Amino acid sequence: MKKLKIYLDTSVIGGSFDDGFKEHSIRLIKNLKQDRIVGVISEITIRELENAPAFVKKDFETYEEKLEVTIITEEIKELAENYIKDKIVTKKYYEDALHIACATVYQVDLLVSWNFKHIVNFNKIMQFNAGNIKNGYKALQIYSPMEVLNDEE
Repeated sequence: MKKLKIYLDTSVIGGSFDDGFKEHSIRLIKNLKQDRIVGVISEITIRELENAPAFVKKDFETYEEKLEVTIITEEIKELAENYIKDKIVTKKYYEDALHIACATVYQVDLLVSWNFKHIVNFNKIMQFNAGNIKNGYKALQIYSPMEVLNDEE
């Protein structure tokens, strides 16, 4: 069976240390470490983690080599800028737009995030996908880690 290719945004990585998100972030990362899923991050994730607490960085280093790291191309920047032009997000949240654009262009199976305001939000998902289709891309599946993996381990 084909493994799910899942784009993890930075909130999932840091979520391993947040009481509200810990259980499901850890479970997702455990599946990554056990090669049950293919994890994908981007250069943005690496850059955002530079400002993370040392304990988050140290934990990330234990599974970083399991992740595919995508490069931010001009195509991705253009798509992210289209999201802003279409008023899906503002320039202030350009990095969120880049995460969505990256996952879209690299055609992952889904993106997971704990960012309920700008990413895992019914209206935003509809808007991002309308933008994707308008720009010639497929719709992107977006979920929280809680929704992705069943309890069978």
